[in-house]
Amino acid sequence: MKVALGVCGGIAAYKAAEIVRLLQDRGIRVQVIMTDSAQEFIRPLTFAALSGEKVITGMFNRDGGAEPNIDSAIEHIAVAQSIDALVIAPATADLIAKFAQGIANDFLTTLYLATTAPVVVAPAMNVNMWDHPATQQNLGTLRKRGVKIVEPGSGYLACGMTGPGRLAENEAVVAAVMEALGAAQDLRGETVLITAGPTREKIDPVRYLSNRSSGRMGYALAEAALRRGARVLLVSGPTSLKPPSAAETTMVESAKQMLDAVLRLLPEASIVIKTAAVADYTIAKPSAQKIKRAAGMTLDLEPAPDILAETARHKKSQLVIGFAAETENVIENARKKLRTKSLDAIVVNDVSREGVGFDSDRNAVTILTGSETIPVSETTKWEVAQRVLDCVVELKRKSKVLAVSS
Repeated sequence: MKVALGVCGGIAAYKAAEIVRLLQDRGIRVQVIMTDSAQEFIRPLTFAALSGEKVITGMFNRDGGAEPNIDSAIEHIAVAQSIDALVIAPATADLIAKFAQGIANDFLTTLYLATTAPVVVAPAMNVNMWDHPATQQNLGTLRKRGVKIVEPGSGYLACGMTGPGRLAENEAVVAAVMEALGAAQDLRGETVLITAGPTREKIDPVRYLSNRSSGRMGYALAEAALRRGARVLLVSGPTSLKPPSAAETTMVESAKQMLDAVLRLLPEASIVIKTAAVADYTIAKPSAQKIKRAAGMTLDLEPAPDILAETARHKKSQLVIGFAAETENVIENARKKLRTKSLDAIVVNDVSREGVGFDSDRNAVTILTGSETIPVSETTKWEVAQRVLDCVVELKRKSKVLAVSS
């Protein structure tokens, strides 16, 4: 997803740099548009370095020449069509008035008229400017048009006065943006521990036992949880995927290493989701030297650690959700694991089906809890992740209700 962040002139302009970082932590691309006044408070280079994107500072980019760049003449249309939300933080009284009246005399105001994406406005100004009937009327006009207004905070202002008008807290602005993007912040305050990918059990210096897991399901869950406001602890086996930048990632290889990492991080977590495809067996005595080719070879296997069972055994108040890959008696086998491993829920998929599960961006699963069976028809792993997290949120809600009633 991509967001355009408009920055207006005001002492609160420096706070927009942190908003860029917080949005990036949730996997959102950010392109910054600065008004002329904003550039008096903070330089475009700051936002370019933070966002990794071009910072737009005017309607026409002359590229150092006397004539405007032709491409820049319609850039506001290209940006308007590429973004999923337009955010203004801080928004001055002047900018709010222009939005309300449909005045389009710079890039940001023109972009507002050109985009059909959701718009979020976070005002920041002097208390008297905020209370002025003209400002309140303009805000009312924007609200009627569906613009989300993030109410300013109240307190000591830069001008020396006290009252409403200071920019809302960055987290509140980001929460409003995520809500506009359809990503409710219903996991704020939660720490989600996720395991992902395969494990490898060493046979000799060049060979190992593993499986077909790509890690895509676990990584999709990690990014989805971040966007819903959670802190994410990702424990990943070997995979070619790039972890979400905001996830606190621990890379491991063997089942034993993954177990150690999970038990170390478990006390920090409130929710545990185990998507990793952990090897069922490990090599009893791996060879220190490469085993030479022969007519036949026998491997001495022993059970690998059961990370799911160990996690459930060591948990305190955490929710633990497991994943299961089955090829027959899918629901029956999953219900047995749900019960015997003391899980709060289990997500099961039939890996004998072609085109879903392993080595695919798509999946079809059934989510089982103690009281519900929730089928999720074939869809993207991103959508499956959202459905799993919806179930997690509902389980958390029920656990809180039970805690209060008891």
